[in-house]
Amino acid sequence: MTSHRPHHPIAVVGAGLGGLALARVLHVHGIEAALFDLDPGPTARTQGGMLDIHDDSGQEALRAAGLHEDFLKRVHSGGQAMRVLDRHATVRLTEDDDGSRGRPEIDRGDLRELLLGSLPEGTVRWDAKVTGARPLGSGRHEVTLEDGTGFTTDLLVGADGAWSRIRPLLSPARPSYTGVSFVEADLSEADLRHPASAAVVGGGMLFALGAGRGFLAHRETDGSLHVYTAVEAPEDWLDGIDFGDTEAAKAAVLKEFDGWDESLRALVADADGPLVPRRIHALPVGHRWDRVPGVTLLGDAAHLMSPFAGEGANLALLDGAELGLAVAAHPEDTEAALTTYEDRMFRRAEVSAAESAQNTTLLFRADAPQGLLDMFPSTADGR
Repeated sequence: MTSHRPHHPIAVVGAGLGGLALARVLHVHGIEAALFDLDPGPTARTQGGMLDIHDDSGQEALRAAGLHEDFLKRVHSGGQAMRVLDRHATVRLTEDDDGSRGRPEIDRGDLRELLLGSLPEGTVRWDAKVTGARPLGSGRHEVTLEDGTGFTTDLLVGADGAWSRIRPLLSPARPSYTGVSFVEADLSEADLRHPASAAVVGGGMLFALGAGRGFLAHRETDGSLHVYTAVEAPEDWLDGIDFGDTEAAKAAVLKEFDGWDESLRALVADADGPLVPRRIHALPVGHRWDRVPGVTLLGDAAHLMSPFAGEGANLALLDGAELGLAVAAHPEDTEAALTTYEDRMFRRAEVSAAESAQNTTLLFRADAPQGLLDMFPSTADGR
């Protein structure tokens, strides 16, 4: 019996970047959506580090959302700079921020705040964890929440990330482990408290790579450094580390970097606060599904990939914007809108997922960082 449940013509599960972009583009076109997110509120947890927003994808989405100028005001000046080092901390490549704004950096939290602030009050229903959904026929679905309540909808959009509760309506695929694990760390007030590490990272992004290992770090807008320590390892490697004991966890992670330069090891050794483990998962390259009436996916729910092409957030934003534009262009024909959206999304996601998978191997191959250097013609001049 579902007659007593509230009904939303368009319901979006997940208030991440993709879901918010969708809601904003729909709002610009006079169409309202209801978003449901499991977090208790917008500031319930930190939103991760810096994002480079690409001119031909993420920025296109922000243009469609009418937020591009506001976005440019929030970007991290100098954040497009990059340094590539080997395991001995020898600088193999430096790239300055040329001010082109082709891939400007922005704090994920700042971008999410921009999108949230552009929506009418009450668009996002917080503390609304979806536990399942089922078809009712004719493209309608019933969604159940953890507190026992629920709702029905004519158009259900899964924007709920890697372990989407909506994906099973469309596809049996589940993310698999890529063979790489991250351990994340932060160094606060880097110029003042960690000047040597600040110098190693520089003003933007650092890649310090060796065979099967690496430190990926970036400078954040608050002056801190966010470090991703990457290790090719079995899926259960992180289970053997006690992350409740930060010093013991640091020692276990640094054991994987014996022989690396101390200036690189310090990115973990001197970290402030606890280390955070994260396994890198991906959906199959080319993941797609047959058209199912009244439901679709966007972002990681549709095409989770490794972060090594820098496409995840950009594709989520573009997915959300293009889905919103498709719905606005076909107000009386949801299936035409979803067919149009999915056709474009499947094609671009497959290209990006293939690149991400290739880069996962390229970055950490035996002669690293040579694989990354080969992508930059400027290395030929010996910089």
